[in-house]
Amino acid sequence: MLVIGGSASTKLGKKVSNELDCEFASVEKKTFPDGEIYVRISEKVEGEKALVVQSTCYPPNKNYMELFLLLDALNDLNAEKISAFIPYFGYARQDKRFEPGEAVSFKTVAKLIESAGADEIYVMDIHGEKIESGPKVFQIPAFNLTAAPILSKYVAKNYSLEKPVVLAPDEGAKEWARKAGKSIEADWDFMVKKRHGAKKVEITPRELDVKNRDVIILDDIISTGGTMTEAIKILKENGAKTVFACCTHPVLSDNALEKIKNAGAREVIGTDTIPSEVSKVSVAPVIAESYRQ
Repeated sequence: MLVIGGSASTKLGKKVSNELDCEFASVEKKTFPDGEIYVRISEKVEGEKALVVQSTCYPPNKNYMELFLLLDALNDLNAEKISAFIPYFGYARQDKRFEPGEAVSFKTVAKLIESAGADEIYVMDIHGEKIESGPKVFQIPAFNLTAAPILSKYVAKNYSLEKPVVLAPDEGAKEWARKAGKSIEADWDFMVKKRHGAKKVEITPRELDVKNRDVIILDDIISTGGTMTEAIKILKENGAKTVFACCTHPVLSDNALEKIKNAGAREVIGTDTIPSEVSKVSVAPVIAESYRQ
């Protein structure tokens, strides 16, 4: 067996290969003057099980094209089984047609992954999908893994928490909060969010008792930081002692990190599905454990 790391996830791919105690295959990559990309898998893959690790974060089009080329090359080179682990799955937000004439990009990308040669796919906390329930858009075996427990365990291990509670910023993320809370034997709950336009959100508390408590607020993605910022402000107004802002995918566009810290978060903690300055938790053990099963 071998693990192949794409350009967006080379370090994560190496961590996965270490967890699985298998070979990490080097890939020669270059970009031509016209923008076309070239990949070459250096190791022999015929008859081998291969796991391709490639996030499709920014720039998503380039990272997807590299993924397609790697999968297709493995297929042509007669790998025994080809698995794709896409830690951050770009284009997943458009999972249905909201307006007439729209392309359903999630469905389109799924077809391309399958046609490129993947036999199975692993994703991590895809927005809008139930935790640990494979996305129905795929015709091949698909597994939606979660980083929620390892995020809360990281906070619990590295900080002395006082009466901790794990919260989701909205009902859609409550399963992440439940998983994370149970993993450290802490209370958990969710807040109520109303969205006004593309960037403005309003978050109101339920009957929360956070006074003098340490709070881990957990979401799948932090993009512009609007949701997380408003949630932190509400928690602070309700007497929360310390707030840790955690997410699986730290997109952190614009000045999201600065906004969250200014709102009162002690730390912003993400995973390495997207490499960033807050990617303090690796999802490598999660994918390795799932792949072994």
